[in-house]
Amino acid sequence: MIEHWLYDPGAWAALATLTIMEVVLGIDNVVFISVLVARLPDQAARNARAIGLLLAFLFRVAMLALLSWIIGLTEPVIVLLAEPFSWRDLILIAGGLFLVWKATHELHRDIEEAGGQPPPAAPRVFGAVIVQIALVDFIFSIDSIVTAIGMAQQLPVMILAIVLSMLIMFLASGAIARFIKAHPTTKALALAFLILIGTSLIADGCGVHVPRGYIYFAMAFAAAVEAYHVATRRRHKGP
Repeated sequence: MIEHWLYDPGAWAALATLTIMEVVLGIDNVVFISVLVARLPDQAARNARAIGLLLAFLFRVAMLALLSWIIGLTEPVIVLLAEPFSWRDLILIAGGLFLVWKATHELHRDIEEAGGQPPPAAPRVFGAVIVQIALVDFIFSIDSIVTAIGMAQQLPVMILAIVLSMLIMFLASGAIARFIKAHPTTKALALAFLILIGTSLIADGCGVHVPRGYIYFAMAFAAAVEAYHVATRRRHKGP
C-alpha cells in the first residue's frame, strides 16, 4: 500500500538515493540525445529532445510493470567460450557496440566536414533520429531498471524516483544541448564520453564490471577542463 511506504523513513531514503542514481545513470542518455539532435533545426531539436526523454520515461515505467520479465533477462540463455550470457548481457553488448559505432561515425563526420569544403548540409531525417533515440533509450532503460530493482523494493518508490529523475533531466537537457551545439570541442568531448560509455556497456555485458564512478569522474574532470577553456575564450573575445 502507498500509505505504508509514506511513513517509512527507509523508503524515503531509498527514494532520494534512487533518484540521484537514476539522474547519474540518465546523464548518458541526455548526452546521447543532445549529440544526436545537434544537427537538427532548433524547433525540431527541441521536439526530438522532448520525445526522446518521454520515450525514456515510458520505457522505464513499462519495464517496471514487467518486473518478472526484467528479472528473467538476467538468467543465462547462451554459453560462449565457457562464459554464460543472459539477454541483458547481449542487449548491453549490442547497445555498447551501437554507441561506439555511432560516436565514431559522428566524430568522423565532424572532422571530415571541418577538414574540407563540406557539401550543403541536408537536414537530418527526424524519424531516423527518433528511432535511434528510442533504441538507446531501451538499452539504457534496462540498465536503469535493473539498478532500481536492486535498490528499492516498493514499486511506487521506483516509479516516483524515475519521474523525479526524468523531470530533472528534462530541465537540464535543453541547456546541455545548447552548450554542445554552441561549442564544437564540447561535442567532440561528448562523443568521446559516448565511446567510453559504450565500451563500459560491452565490458559489463561480458561480465567485466567497470565501476561507473571512474567513468563519471573522468567525464566530470574533462568537462571542468573544457569549461575552463570556454571561459578563457570568452574573456579573450571580450564583452
